[in-house]
Order: sequence, then C-alpha cells, then structure tokens
Amino acid sequence: MILDSANFVFEPPVSLSRARRVLIKPFASTGVPYPHSVSAGLMKKIIEGIRKVSDADIMILEGSMCDKPMAQIYKDLKYAFPRIILKDVKDVTLVEVDNPLLKPLLMPTFQIPNIILSSDYLISVVPLRVIGGQGYLTISNLMSLVCGAKQNADSNLEWEQLLVHEKAKILTDLYYTIPSFDLGIVEATEKLVCKNESSKGESTHYGRIFMGEPYQVDREVVQTLGIKSDYLKQIEESRSDLDL
Repeated sequence: MILDSANFVFEPPVSLSRARRVLIKPFASTGVPYPHSVSAGLMKKIIEGIRKVSDADIMILEGSMCDKPMAQIYKDLKYAFPRIILKDVKDVTLVEVDNPLLKPLLMPTFQIPNIILSSDYLISVVPLRVIGGQGYLTISNLMSLVCGAKQNADSNLEWEQLLVHEKAKILTDLYYTIPSFDLGIVEATEKLVCKNESSKGESTHYGRIFMGEPYQVDREVVQTLGIKSDYLKQIEESRSDLDL
C-alpha cells in the first residue's frame, strides 16, 4: 500500500484492535533526526491511530548503535508520548531462540528481547534510506534488536565483522528466527541516499508512506524505486530450507 505522506492518517488493521500489548520498533538507533531516524510526527500518528481502536499497552523498543544511551536518543528525537513505555534493548531480558532453518546461514540461535515474544502486535517503522545502493527497510530494522546482545556466532569472525561482511545472511537468519512482525511502515516523505552508514548523505522529497506486511512492503519499495536489497534475495532463496 502506497499512501500520500502529507495526508497520512494511520488506520490500524482490524487485528490490531484485539491486541493487549503493541510493540513499535522504530529505526532510531543512530540518534540522528529524520530522515536518518523515524520522525516523532509519524510516531505520533501511529500511536494516535492505535488509541482510536485499542487501550493496549504500547511500547517503543530500540537499541543504540552509537555512543548515546537510548534514553538520550529518545529525548533528542522528541519521542515523548503520553502513556507510552520507552524501552532500551540493553535493559530487557533476552531469550535464546532457535533458528528454524534446516541449515542456518550463520546463526543457529539468537538472543531475542523477551518483550517481543510477549507482545500481541509488532510494528517495524523506518525512514526510506538507500545506503551504498542498498535499501535498508523494515526487515533490516530488526538488526538493532540483537546487536545490543552478545550473539553466539558460529564463526571465527567477530560479531562486528559479520555485521559488515555478512549482513544479508544475518538478516535472513534473523527474519526466520524472530517472531513475525505484523506490520511494516516506511516513512518515505524524504528519500535519503548515503554512500555508507557513516556518511550524512543527501535527501530528496518523495512524499509517500509505504505500509503492509514487512516482506511485501520491502519488496514494494525496492521494486518501485528500482533499488537493490541483498537480504530480500537471500530470504527468498532460503524459504525452501524451512523445517516445516
């Protein structure tokens, strides 16, 4: 689903109205404002939409991938919403979950935040970022949920090196291991293009919001904009390896 960002109103799916605990995972790990992180304006619209149909507990969960703690990042990004719980991945209990793939690409298990397992409805929200020609969208947004925890990588390489050289494989393993997110939202009011993760990049107005099931949304963005996404290709290639 592609919507006009200027007139966007979050209309929750019917299934969300039955949830008792909703978890929102925004991309905000760097602490740099929109278009590098999800804007507070879009987060407010999502929360307002949920409140129209549900009194569920709403939690925002993110993990810092910079030198700032999440409490400071939330403050800097103006993530201050009434009756919302702001959580840091580093402060939650982790549960080891087995990878269901018959032949995991790299990670046979992951340490997953327990509140993901206990939430009824999961939403991944990201800005539209193209880094080094690759789209990093709602599925790649899940990476910071596990980067804050020590992962038992079955490799001689350190975890940080795996993140640099094998990100598509790690994301594929994570996609099949972590409980499925129900909804993906891409904030594409601006399109941010960067040479690498550390560069500021350049943004251009695009004026859209993409919304739907995370895998389908990521595919729609990639196909619409004509960009690459190695992790989507890897996820598709690994489907036949599921232990069903």
